[in-house]
Amino acid sequence: MADTWLVVGLGNPGPRYENTRHNVGQMVVGELAARRSETLRAHKANARVAETWLRPGGAKLVLAVSNSFMNTSGGPVSQLARFYAVPADRVVLVHDELDIPFDTIKLKTGGGHGGHNGIRDVAKALGTPDFPRVRVGIGRPPGRQDPADWVLDPFSSAERAQLPMLLSDAADAVEQLIDEGLLAAQQRHHAPRA
Repeated sequence: MADTWLVVGLGNPGPRYENTRHNVGQMVVGELAARRSETLRAHKANARVAETWLRPGGAKLVLAVSNSFMNTSGGPVSQLARFYAVPADRVVLVHDELDIPFDTIKLKTGGGHGGHNGIRDVAKALGTPDFPRVRVGIGRPPGRQDPADWVLDPFSSAERAQLPMLLSDAADAVEQLIDEGLLAAQQRHHAPRA
């Protein structure tokens, strides 16, 4: 299992949250599964999982979304990491990021949680913050809207028009991170779009 990667899309369960900004991580995992004609199925770790491959002969991918709420994502993530014997440095967390403009992707390993309770809970459960992250920009709310409300709102109609490309780019970033490493993925996805 040496070349197994766990890719977890953060979000909240249920139809109420399905198309909200906070669930963009789950949407990216959905895109990765769709590219491989895979369906996420129930797993005993309180998650839905698809086991697949980066490409034929490539790394094994465990694509997962938690059935628990964002703020308690750590339990399912750490259980999956143990079940599949995946070390923290091969647990890729895909999540929304307020401090990055919408339609922007940034990658990093480690660092703080920046007030993101899902990241905080996963870092606590894994016993380390040193896992790769694909951060999908959702931008800050306009005016005085509370960020806690903003992340639970659906994407605007203008954002929805751009969303398929954003999800595709984020899925590309996950694949490149696993295939070529963090630096190569950063160089491609941190550069301004042509």
